[in-house]
Amino acid sequence: MARFRSHLFEALYYLWSTLLALAVLPFAAFLDASGMRRVARIWMRGIGWLARAIVGIDYRVEGWENLPDTPVIIAAKHQSAWETLTFHILVPKIAIALKAELTRVPVIGWYLMIGGNIRLDRRGGAKALRMLIKDSQAALERGCSILIFPEGTRRDVGAAPDYRSGVAALYRGLRVPVVPVALNSGLSWPRGHGRKRPGVITLRFLEPIPADLGRGEFMDLLETRIETAGAALLTQATPRPSPDRAH
Repeated sequence: MARFRSHLFEALYYLWSTLLALAVLPFAAFLDASGMRRVARIWMRGIGWLARAIVGIDYRVEGWENLPDTPVIIAAKHQSAWETLTFHILVPKIAIALKAELTRVPVIGWYLMIGGNIRLDRRGGAKALRMLIKDSQAALERGCSILIFPEGTRRDVGAAPDYRSGVAALYRGLRVPVVPVALNSGLSWPRGHGRKRPGVITLRFLEPIPADLGRGEFMDLLETRIETAGAALLTQATPRPSPDRAH
């Protein structure tokens, strides 16, 4: 039954995504970044409802007091697609540093760029980092926080950390605080097409890192905070009954 529910969720996920993408298409050229982010929140709330109703995946957020009212860099652990979806709901004014490949997907890539997200070419070297900083600065000036995944890609639960230089370049170039984020989404929503499992995902905003540290000190502190909190969340994971056994 659990496998069936996971496959059903996947099918409805793609159906809902396709229907909404097609419904928005005639109006997309008239939407600004704020309007497209509102569409994204509708899409993501629909996916969240499907996840709760079919698979039994819910979530909770801790550490709201660590998220300033002013725009910041949010540096989050990346274990699944779940956090990419959910951050638009948690932080409505957000620009996500996305792999350049995603922005080239027909229709969806166009929507991502209308929404004010930031193209990140991981193979572009110094020129790509300069463009990342420039586009991120523009997003900050529009009042958006910047979301970046410091390891660059999704990592399996328990995998050795692999923090990349892009977040340090962004930190040095923008000179705003960085809010680290730990989570345990990979327990219920594995990366790729792994089977979804019932559970309550915890996302925790951690103490902000001030904007004036040296590169090495910043990277050490970022990794230590995220990995320490993340390890604790993996041991404190909250199971949730599958929908067919819930009351």
